[in-house]
Formats: sequence, C-alpha cells, structure tokens
Amino acid sequence: MDWRRVSVLAGIVMAMLVSAMDTTIINTTMPTIAGELGGANAQGLYAWAFTSYMIFTTVLAPIAGRLSDMYGRKKVLLAGIVLFLFGSLLCGAAQSMLQLVLFRAVQGIGAGVMIPFPAIIAGDLFTVEKRGRIQALFTAMWGLSGIIAPLLGSLFVEYLSWRWIFYVNIPICIVSILLMLPYREVYQPRPAAVDYAGAMIFTAGIGLLLMTTVVESGYVLYATGGLALLALFWRWERRFASPMLPLGLLRNRPVVWLNVNGFLSNTALFGAGTYLPLYLQEHTLRGQEWAIFLSGVAMLGMTAGWMSASVPAGRWILKYGYRPLIVIGNILQVASAALFLLLLGRFNDFWFVFAATIPLGFAFGMLSTVSVIGVQQLVAPDQKGVSTSLQMFARNIGTAFGVTLMGAMIARAPQVAEGFRWIFLYGTAGSLVSLATAFFIQGERPAREANAGA
Repeated sequence: MDWRRVSVLAGIVMAMLVSAMDTTIINTTMPTIAGELGGANAQGLYAWAFTSYMIFTTVLAPIAGRLSDMYGRKKVLLAGIVLFLFGSLLCGAAQSMLQLVLFRAVQGIGAGVMIPFPAIIAGDLFTVEKRGRIQALFTAMWGLSGIIAPLLGSLFVEYLSWRWIFYVNIPICIVSILLMLPYREVYQPRPAAVDYAGAMIFTAGIGLLLMTTVVESGYVLYATGGLALLALFWRWERRFASPMLPLGLLRNRPVVWLNVNGFLSNTALFGAGTYLPLYLQEHTLRGQEWAIFLSGVAMLGMTAGWMSASVPAGRWILKYGYRPLIVIGNILQVASAALFLLLLGRFNDFWFVFAATIPLGFAFGMLSTVSVIGVQQLVAPDQKGVSTSLQMFARNIGTAFGVTLMGAMIARAPQVAEGFRWIFLYGTAGSLVSLATAFFIQGERPAREANAGA
C-alpha cells in the first residue's frame, strides 16, 4: 500500500471518527448544555439538538453519493468536511438552544455528506478481497467512538467546557482535509445537471417520515405528508433527464433485495445496541462512578464480532457469492435475538452482554459488509456512489424506525427488564422476516480484480 493510500485512509478514518462521535457525544452533556443556555424553551428544544442532526445526517447520504458520481469523490467529501467543521464551530459558539438546534442541523448536513464516503472510496481504491479488511477498520472507528465519546464529553464538561465537545472537531477536520489532499481520483465522474428540486422534495419527504420517530403526536399527519412528497419525488424523477436517484437502480433486482434486507435487518435488531447500555446502567452498573463508560465497554463484543466477519468477507464473497452469506448473516441474527430473549438477566449481565453481542456483531458485520460490496459490484461505475449510499441510507432508516419502536416498548413496559423482553421478542420475529427476504437475493460471484490506484 503506497503512501497516498495510507494518507487517504487516515483522512477518511479521522473524518469518520468525528462524525460518529458527534452522534453520541452530547448524550451525557445535554443536561449541562440546556442548563447553561437556559431560556423558557430550553426543555422544549432539548430533543431537537439530537433530532436535527439525525435527520440531516440520514437524508443527505444518498444525495452525497449521487453528487460524487457526477462530480467526483474528493470534491464532495472535502465539501462535507468543511461543512461539518463550520457547523462544529457554530455549535461551540451557540448562545441559545434555538441556535444550537440550527447549528446542529448544519453539522448534520456535513456529517451526512461525509458518512457514505469511506465505503465509496474503499470501493474505488481496493479490490473485493481487500475491501472487507478496510471496512473492518471503519467499523473499529464506530466502535471506538461509542466508547470514547461519552467519556470525552464528561471530561470536557468536568474540566473545560461543554463547548469543547464541538471545538475538538476543528483541528481533527483540518488534519483530515490535509491528509485527503494527495488523493487522486480513480473514478472518472460524469458531470450532469443537478436535480435541485428533486433533492429538496426527497429531503422534505424523508424528513417528514423521520419526524414520526421523534414527535409525541401527529404521527399520521407527518407520515401522510412524507409519503405524498415521496410519491411526487417518484413522478418528478421519471421526467428529469439526470435524476437524483437513477430509477434504473430500482429495476436492478439484486440491489433492490439487498437494500430491502438491509432495511429489515436493521429495523428488527440493530437498535438493540442503542438500549443495551441503558439496561446495564439500570441493573448491573447502577450507582457506579464509571457506569456509562463500562456499559460502552460491554458493547465492544459487538465491535469484535463485526470485525471478525468484515475482515474475511471479501474472500468469502469471491468463493460463495452474495446470497449464501446474507442468509447465514440473517440466521445468526435470528439466533442472537433468541439468545437475548431467553437468557438476558439470568447471568452476570455485563459479561453476558459482552459475550452475546459477539455473534450479533458477527451477523451485522456479515450483512453490512457483503451488502455494501454487493451494491457496488452489481451496478455500473457511474452509479457506484449513489448505490453505496442508498444501501447505507436503507440501513439508517431501518435503524431509526427500529430504535423508535424499541424506545416505545421500554417506555410502556411496567419494568425495564420486561421492556427488553418485548424488544427481543420483536427482534426475533423481525429477523425471521428479514431472513425470508435473503432468499430473493441473486447475483453472480464477482471476479477477482486488479488493484486500483490512488
């Protein structure tokens, strides 16, 4: 691996790390932030500091992927990093909760542009055989962010100021930009007119649907509005010469079923990783000084399992193809959900969660890595960016709805433990549905490739 690839990988990893950290770093610091910024509307805007970031991060990913196909990876990624840097600076300087919510939206736009690029650029620079190992590195960054983000947030609040949870992004983003400068495009972009209207309609439609996951009333109104805008988006895209979402992708059956499976598998069980730390904090770790940190450490089992599947996934694809691996991943997901349903609470919770999340992480590592490589290899080069980002978009949308359903189960359960029993009962049933869709996935095994360049 030459120095340019090392530089590009380091730049991508740093950009990925800060965008992942900012998804969770404010979880433990928001009470302090809301208390300092104050104001009569502080509590009413509390949840929106999370929501504005989440919505734009989710919606912008497929748009960024399409723009990268049209104008090149480097330009679009650097624009995302600059936007994220600017949003971080604004968030750190916020003087009210309303400002923080608006500036988090700017930060979310930058993160949404950045997030799909590790997989997209890995698809350009590395062969199928090596891509699993590269994606395992990216997975490690997500796992690391889940551990260090709450700890960093607590340290900044304790010894400096909550504003540093945003300011710390600035030097990291600058270094990431410098490391990305040697990147030489492998993919030759195909410039076309930007479908601004289509992008706005799509953003509004998905945004309204995502609102159903955070509002306390008016679900039907938001859902109806979102579906109506997506229907309008469909009609608009059919008439536009250079659509934001190439409709040919929707006629590519293997890609469609990979996306359906990704959506369903994440809807069924991926959100459990969000709530298991809460379970540990409420039971095994209650009252301990490092409860938040230790609950994150327990989730390292999922990261270890994920990496164990990701590293050899490229070789397995060349040997077995897509469908057998997706089927195996879904079977492991069903087994993991059933394991938690039957045994959670019967052993030492900390060590059980650590051990039981290893096969769960293996399942998601298999499903995620194989699906991303599949949607890259089964489309033309000028659709690789949007196809990759749509797979990630499908998974993110599934996660958003799954997390919402699981949160409702916990809130309505008479006890937290009972809520988790409901979660894994739902997760088992949902994973069985996801497994059924895996058998519809087709597609020949990819041929071995020569190394790309940087």
